[in-house]
Amino acid sequence: PVDLAVIVTPAQTVPGVVGQCVDAGVRSAIVISAGFKERGQEGLDLERQVKAELGRGSMRLVGPNCLGMMNPWIGLNATFAKNIVQPGNVAFLSQSGALLTAILDWSLRERVGFSAIVSTGSMLDVDWGDLISFYGEDPKTQSILLYMESVGAARSFLSAAREVALSKPIIIIKAGRTEAASKAASSHTGAMTGSDEVFDAALRRCGVLRVQSISDLFYMAEVLSKQPRPRGPRLTILTNAGGPGVLATDALIAGGGKLAALSSDAEARLNALLPPHWSHANPIDILGDADPERYAKALEIAIDDPAGDGLLVVLAPQGMSNPAEVARRLAPYAKGYNKPVLASWMGGRDIAEGEATLSAAGIPAFSYPDTAARAFDYMSAY
Repeated sequence: PVDLAVIVTPAQTVPGVVGQCVDAGVRSAIVISAGFKERGQEGLDLERQVKAELGRGSMRLVGPNCLGMMNPWIGLNATFAKNIVQPGNVAFLSQSGALLTAILDWSLRERVGFSAIVSTGSMLDVDWGDLISFYGEDPKTQSILLYMESVGAARSFLSAAREVALSKPIIIIKAGRTEAASKAASSHTGAMTGSDEVFDAALRRCGVLRVQSISDLFYMAEVLSKQPRPRGPRLTILTNAGGPGVLATDALIAGGGKLAALSSDAEARLNALLPPHWSHANPIDILGDADPERYAKALEIAIDDPAGDGLLVVLAPQGMSNPAEVARRLAPYAKGYNKPVLASWMGGRDIAEGEATLSAAGIPAFSYPDTAARAFDYMSAY
């Protein structure tokens, strides 16, 4: 039998096409066509006809009014996007097809991979609960990201989220927090949004992490795909500038994280390496005249310190710093230490080569250290 049908015919023809698929024993279908409940009563009537056809068999359906789905591990691109994502370990599920095309373009530039990309559309049949349960059992998927406008079948969603969140991070951004946004969501996908306070409380009980901005969702896709999750909330910050270290500390503490207390061994080794007026604490300020050699030796001490659950390396371009060379020295620490390594290369043209080196090595490079600290907090919150 056919495993998958992709339906792109006009809305009024879709019930008949679905019926033909059911009769032919097709196992699943994606309906990309628009013109259903987001169009009002006529569209609702079409959805009822589709459901009636589905009821005659066991075929499952994603959509309608969706972009489709991708599985890069098997080369499947059942969407109307021209490129396919790189293979990775993050499943991205979205009620907005346009957001998926944006994250697809971004991911190719940033070398971020996904285990799957799914546009849910109106969720006439397959809903959040079905998808979360499926990717919760998928060995290629280590974490799940969602862009949500409406919950749909709330009991199914919460039950699946509660179970899967025990073993895999689930990170959600939900649109429609305000009345105006709720109306926009309804006209866009026919979504019905509910009380934001109730939703927040339900997520907390399930162990699901909610982020508040698209940028948060994008960078969490990057850090989860490139770096391991921390064992705890203690972050070590290594910087050549005091101010950025302070900003990162503020963001870290505000998000529930902690500064790692340097072990006595690490502090002794840093004392032997650094000028006398280094910070003598975390954040480890190796001073503005730090060259790549000083960075490299301090990096080795910081990453080896068992007191830290993660490492953030901050660089502000100064006369001695050589951002590209420091990035090359940091790159070997991307893997093998069982703790996330994040970077913040601050600036523009002077740090571009270093940023590219870090991205290629699998180290997320943030423009601002407070954003990097917030990413670590999100990772450790799980």
